[in-house]
Amino acid sequence: MPENPGPAAGWPTWGGAPEGTRYSPLTGITPANVSQLQLAWSFRTGDFSPPGSARPVRTSFQATPILVDDALVFCTPFNRVFALDAETGRERWVFDPEVSREGRSGRTCRGVAAWRGPAGERACRDRVFTGTLDARLIALDAETGAPCADFGAAGEADLLRGLGPTEPWEVQVTSAPTVVGDVVAVGTLVADNRRADAPGGVVRGYDVRTGTLRWAFGPAPPETPPPGGDTLYHRGTPNAWGVFSADPERDLLFVPTGNPSNDFYRGDRGAIDHYGSSVVALRGQTGERLWHFQTVHHDLWDYDVGSQPSAISLRKGGVTLAALAQPTKVGHVFLLDRETGAPLFPIEERAVAASDIPGETSAPTQPFPTHPPPLHPQGLRPEELFGLTPWDRAACRKRLGELRNEGPFTPPSLEGSVQFPSVAGGANWGSAAFDPERQLLVLSQTRLANVQRLVPRAEVAHTPSNPPFEILFEQRGAPFGLLQGVLLSPLGIPCTSPPWYTLMAVDLGSGETRWEVPLGTTRGQAPWPAWLPWSTPGMGGPILTASGLIFVAATMDGGFRAFDVETGEELWSTWLPAGGQATPLTYRLRDGGRQLVVIAAGGHATLGTRPGDWVLAFALPD
Repeated sequence: MPENPGPAAGWPTWGGAPEGTRYSPLTGITPANVSQLQLAWSFRTGDFSPPGSARPVRTSFQATPILVDDALVFCTPFNRVFALDAETGRERWVFDPEVSREGRSGRTCRGVAAWRGPAGERACRDRVFTGTLDARLIALDAETGAPCADFGAAGEADLLRGLGPTEPWEVQVTSAPTVVGDVVAVGTLVADNRRADAPGGVVRGYDVRTGTLRWAFGPAPPETPPPGGDTLYHRGTPNAWGVFSADPERDLLFVPTGNPSNDFYRGDRGAIDHYGSSVVALRGQTGERLWHFQTVHHDLWDYDVGSQPSAISLRKGGVTLAALAQPTKVGHVFLLDRETGAPLFPIEERAVAASDIPGETSAPTQPFPTHPPPLHPQGLRPEELFGLTPWDRAACRKRLGELRNEGPFTPPSLEGSVQFPSVAGGANWGSAAFDPERQLLVLSQTRLANVQRLVPRAEVAHTPSNPPFEILFEQRGAPFGLLQGVLLSPLGIPCTSPPWYTLMAVDLGSGETRWEVPLGTTRGQAPWPAWLPWSTPGMGGPILTASGLIFVAATMDGGFRAFDVETGEELWSTWLPAGGQATPLTYRLRDGGRQLVVIAAGGHATLGTRPGDWVLAFALPD
């Protein structure tokens, strides 16, 4: 007998639904029985470099599979696309776009998209769309994995077309495309801080059948003259590397944007950041810009909007509103009218510290939401610093005293400045999950501080870099490079007080945080055997079920956990064979069938978690 008879429910897009809510109506796995979860099946892709490899390639397996009929479809860090039997985990087909495995230090692919054609269509009626690290958009037959010959050139669209000169690996697709009607929309990641004249961050919509370019949104400031020549899209504009969301009924596409180049110095580049660090609403079929909301003005902190916007139904004053919830790296959640972009609650423009760098004009104010209020600690005070001993705590205080530290949005400086939250967030691409019945928004947040120091151009070539703790960004075309690191004690421990990663639930009705708990332990990360509940930085996101469960991995300790959405109590955990820096999914294939919870476990190159190639499915015992 099934554990809890109920209707089938799938996971058709990266965010669970086009709206990006990461919510499932399933109730088979409950707070009462989740402790019985066990491994149902596992699959290995082979796409990673085991420790000790002669020519290792750093991979991050961040994919969330989607359910296409009864197949799980996902991409690997090498851009291979797999389809597995969703009940058994057996391979059905695999497609290899043959992306070069040379000359790249880190690789990831977070997901694919699907489109179902009407009955009577011929070959490739149902299609899977995937983007590649060498900037191609590919359409595959969902049944066989073969390229759809009628899409573009032999199944591909060239995303480098019109960008002008590009450097190797400078333009990539790392997130899932988005389908709205008969258009597939895709943005690109443009490498951070290489040069001011980087390729533009254009977003494009293609016909799902023919691959014909239907529209292009180049995020240059309004009324900017065309660039001219073979470059169709203005250079240096904000890119859109994250996952989009959609409102199919209203034909709306919601695009989170990053920063223009360079991230930490903009100088006299005028309004190039008009659409930077924003959420932009486009008409899905035409690409017409309807509205945009900027979460950070003149962003000098790499606070690009990494989280997928969530199109939610928000209850306010007895009325249900079509809203958009946009989490940010700053630890803000902006609640906007989905059709107009107007704030649904007051947003305050508050004065922030000014830049003291010649030629740089920082924004005098930044937007702060009031409902919910900022979810991340605001500013870093000496008495709040951490240390295992009085000695290293004193060292952290001394280091902080040497830096510009003027609260949120302290701008980069020549002597060094504190950035808190760090470039990792707050919330990042793992995004938030929304429970429409409880009106709870659940998200994870990192709590680390960065140190940012601008380096005069003449000194850049002589400034050492010590990844991953200190990284030098060249920022060609700017008078300064940037040296960025984590604010650490002499023992290599964050100076910020633990927990360094948290999970929280926010009541969107009241705007209050219902609960917040540490997410993860120091297991495997500390030189002592005890596992302390301080958590360590993480990357990934949560999902929710109607039964009241949160499933989330994301942590550096290798745990995969379930929490009670009402209280934040941890109800179940298991240890993954590799880092779980991906967002899970859950589904039931047939009415009355078993509910499965699936996660990719393959590690994160930057966090340094254990690499791997596992797809793991969990279920209740038969």
